[in-house]
Amino acid sequence: MVWFKRRYIIIGLILIFFIWISMRLTDFQLHKFEQFINAFYFVQERFFPPNWSILPKLIEESFVTLAMAFLGTFIALIIALPISFMAAYNTSRHPIFFSTTRASLSVLRSIPEIVFGLVFVVAVGLGPFPAVIAIMLHNVGVLGKLISELIESADHGPQEAMKAVGATRWVAVLFSILPQIWPNVLSHYFYRFEVAIRTSLILGFIGAGGIGQQLFNHFQTMQYKSVALDILMISVLVILVDFVGGKIRKRAI
Repeated sequence: MVWFKRRYIIIGLILIFFIWISMRLTDFQLHKFEQFINAFYFVQERFFPPNWSILPKLIEESFVTLAMAFLGTFIALIIALPISFMAAYNTSRHPIFFSTTRASLSVLRSIPEIVFGLVFVVAVGLGPFPAVIAIMLHNVGVLGKLISELIESADHGPQEAMKAVGATRWVAVLFSILPQIWPNVLSHYFYRFEVAIRTSLILGFIGAGGIGQQLFNHFQTMQYKSVALDILMISVLVILVDFVGGKIRKRAI
């Protein structure tokens, strides 16, 4: 059988070795799963029923969280779209542009939003604005990489056909490739939008506002019934964005 070839046996042994090393380094012990029942009892006793009295405040803060995630991701998409054409090998004008752009996107992508947030909080002060910039910069790197890969995998036929009828290079690239990749671009955008909502929660821990800051404050003061409602509101936001994104993607396809 194909799975018993020497190559697959070697790959399997290497994988087992890395799993073993990872378990040693992370102190991963199966018997500790027995203690998870303590977490269940803790949540059951401390989190319920949720503190519904803070709902009006959380609704207000949820709009701040949505605004941070939407604005940061949308600006990132606007910036990443043209950059991604320079980061794709089949549309970049020169190998130097291709390599430089790919390297720049990798740098942006490698720096977590929390690091950008800490830097910009020091530079411009507390509030949602540093969070928007942090989300934007990281997502320029992520979306630029993802969209450039979509461009590279696009069908070359329509592009060649447009060139054959006299279209300039960039007109051919824009109007032959962009319609092909647009549904996937939207899919990536809404996924990053969902991720940005979760990221904005973490950025709230450093004073960026929104539900994240409320969650941090409630945890710090051990108001676990309020934490339960924070988590519920976060879940509603993510489900809402996923639902709206799905509807928009269906219309775009």
